[in-house]
Amino acid sequence: MKYLFTLVFLFFISSINAQLGFCEGSKGDPIFHEDFGQGSGTGNELAPGITNYNFVRQDPQDGEYTISSTIGNQITSWHQNLPNTNFSGGRALIVNADFTAGRFYRKEISGLCENTTYEFSAFLMNIYDLDSNVCEGGGIPNNVRFEIWDETDSFLIKAGDTPSINSTSNPEWEQFALTFRSEPGQNAIILKMFNNGEGGCGNDLAIDDIIFRSCGDLTTISTEDGFGYSIQVCEENSPISVKLEANADSSVYDQQFYQWQISQDSENWSDIPGANSDTYDTSLIDDTVYFRVKVAEDSNNLASNVCSSASEPFQVEIIDTPEAPQSEGDLTICQNESAPALRVNVAGNETVNWYDEETGGNLLAEDTNTYFPTEGGTFYAEAVNPDYNCNPSSRTPVTLSFIPLPALQNEELRFCPDSNLTLSVGVEGYEYRWNNGETTESITIDSPGTYSVDVISAPGCFTTKNFVVAVVDNAQIEEVVSNGIEVEIVPIFEGDFQYSLDGINYQDSPLFNNISGGIYTAYIKDSEGCKIDTIEFAHIVVPQMISPNNDGYNDRFELKGVEFFGSSEVQIYDRYGKLLKYGEGSSFIWEGVYNGINLPADDYWYRIKIEGFEDKTGYFSLIR
Repeated sequence: MKYLFTLVFLFFISSINAQLGFCEGSKGDPIFHEDFGQGSGTGNELAPGITNYNFVRQDPQDGEYTISSTIGNQITSWHQNLPNTNFSGGRALIVNADFTAGRFYRKEISGLCENTTYEFSAFLMNIYDLDSNVCEGGGIPNNVRFEIWDETDSFLIKAGDTPSINSTSNPEWEQFALTFRSEPGQNAIILKMFNNGEGGCGNDLAIDDIIFRSCGDLTTISTEDGFGYSIQVCEENSPISVKLEANADSSVYDQQFYQWQISQDSENWSDIPGANSDTYDTSLIDDTVYFRVKVAEDSNNLASNVCSSASEPFQVEIIDTPEAPQSEGDLTICQNESAPALRVNVAGNETVNWYDEETGGNLLAEDTNTYFPTEGGTFYAEAVNPDYNCNPSSRTPVTLSFIPLPALQNEELRFCPDSNLTLSVGVEGYEYRWNNGETTESITIDSPGTYSVDVISAPGCFTTKNFVVAVVDNAQIEEVVSNGIEVEIVPIFEGDFQYSLDGINYQDSPLFNNISGGIYTAYIKDSEGCKIDTIEFAHIVVPQMISPNNDGYNDRFELKGVEFFGSSEVQIYDRYGKLLKYGEGSSFIWEGVYNGINLPADDYWYRIKIEGFEDKTGYFSLIR
């Protein structure tokens, strides 16, 4: 019997001194949450009886504490801040451990429900800065013991010790938890926290977010489509009813009682009357709403959110059809300007597609709030929620209009010396602004240069026409070259001229071909007809070679066209200047013979004398 008592006692002690651990099921709303106050700086001291440490308004020394959001002000070996990685941020309980290990926190917690499993949790942090190198070996680690006692402080319900919480180079919160079960008729407990480590270098800690909440079965919500935390319904498919099913894993409760709840914001919950089974068919839903199910082992505990556990919220999200995009305005620009971007604005989670019709039509651009048209017209923007395959918004028209401008061609013009020239835009009905200050459609100028005119169709809209004006070139003949059957008129100056041999038919080229012999007048005129220069010249067709072989082709030297002249004489010389033959030009014939002897093949020279004209000389070839 003695051994049985010892065995039972050891089992009781081991169950009380269990390892720390979190509730693995669903949790209820907190019945107690100590966050030590929001805001910055130092807060108020704890109520009497909670601790026997002394309160200070600065970094505490051994056996002291403070409530503050800042640390490391006087004790430079501590971290300089508290990270916002816990629940509440703000202020925390800062404890400088006494040299003697012992209790530093005691708090009575009421409002518990009987026969209910609870989770106690708290965030702890070693506030010694490892990088300060003040304490040898990183300092004494934190080690805290949590104890849960009944409200009479005579019965230990559950206890557990944290592992060693070593110092770190950066401040880090770490959360610890302990689960326990209230007894029948029990609605309050006492929380005690002990510092297991003795005081010394290090072993100073911060505590925040001490929370008690009920712990129940892990409960999830599923629909006919499976498990999840939400479903999405396009607005055009609403209203809709959804069948929800609660799935409790029976890890804590021997039996389950249910209460379905509804919320508009997933924070404030209301019971749904009569929704007390493990399934719930919602009413018709046309706006986003949240559901959860409370689960308790005792139906009486369903009346309180702190006496039961609750599933994670399940969202029925109605995806609203986007509002039509807001246009930044229609645009009107000058016709000769580059088309600017048309712009609309939509909600941050939406994108824009552009079309060429109010409905249907062709997709012009997608996923952009701006559109760069290539021509004027009205374009249509619709808002799309890219995360869902729901209907887009109605389309917003945005119009780009062009202020028309005339099509103008620049001109290069010439005018006669000592004269004037009228420059004309060539289009009427606009405003005009010339670079010489004139404002009419045409102006008269008397000097060469560059002239420009802005043709204005509306304020700020204009196009420009340029005139490059030069004085015409001086048309004057230097000489006329007669060469065989060709005649070339050579001007004194280069320029834009036309040429003629009859004063009627002009050509751009100064070279004339197949011209019969005779007396001609050469004509030259400029491009504007300002001046015509003439010169009379004799054109005689002189053979370039003779081959006296009686084949009927080039058998003799004779002149064509000399008959048009009143008096002429032809002389033939060899290369040494010996006169071989001479005679009247109109009847002159030479077949390559001298004194009855055929002369050898060679080049021979001629001189042609015509009364009233300069002598014409040259050479020709005799071919045997």
